[in-house]
Amino acid sequence: MNKSIVIIPTYNEKENIEDIIRKIFSLYSIFNILIIEDNSPDGTAKIVKSLQKEFKERLFILERKGKLGLGTAYLTGFKWALKNKYEYIFEMDADFSHSPKDLEKLYLACKNGADLSIGSRYKSGITVVNWPIGRLLMSYYASAYVRFVTGMKIMDTTAGFKCYTKKVLEKIELDKIKMQGYGFQIEMKFSTWKLGFKIKEVPIIFTDRTKGTSKMSGGIFSEALWGVFLMKFKSFFK
Repeated sequence: MNKSIVIIPTYNEKENIEDIIRKIFSLYSIFNILIIEDNSPDGTAKIVKSLQKEFKERLFILERKGKLGLGTAYLTGFKWALKNKYEYIFEMDADFSHSPKDLEKLYLACKNGADLSIGSRYKSGITVVNWPIGRLLMSYYASAYVRFVTGMKIMDTTAGFKCYTKKVLEKIELDKIKMQGYGFQIEMKFSTWKLGFKIKEVPIIFTDRTKGTSKMSGGIFSEALWGVFLMKFKSFFK
């Protein structure tokens, strides 16, 4: 059985989903794909199901009743991946902001000793393409804020392009992870760090989507900022 699974949450990604699936399956390293589909009205699920006929035993889909949030999508995927005994569990977006070829870099980092590898936009300077300056500054200084509050040394604390080894997800109490969006990404990294696992940042070039629309909102970002304080406070009692 293939040991690597790439989890991709989708909501209205018909412009990107077939291309991202085909690109991942064209890589030298072998990855399976799990789509977590939140009942997209644009027909994303139909496209994925048509591709399953071509990529039998490599492409999977879990359909949910509606748009239930990024964090719960990944948690659903993590539990499915553990149940199906995958060793390397990846997170990535469907919109090509994360380059599929960088999956191999994340895989090699974990294969060579990391417990969690992170595709980092800020490890080697700032490597972000086509973001408005306001969004870039917000993201960069949000990571600085998280480092200050939590004590983590991770440069890109809100990154959503990652590879977990199975033992990390088995150890984290997934049902206690509550934040969404940026907050979810921070909470998962913080939980990994607090448990003493080895984390490695791998520099990537992040390119803003060219097709479809972003699902991130100001409310999700605000939740992360306030949630970090609460998360850190609760950690003193664990």
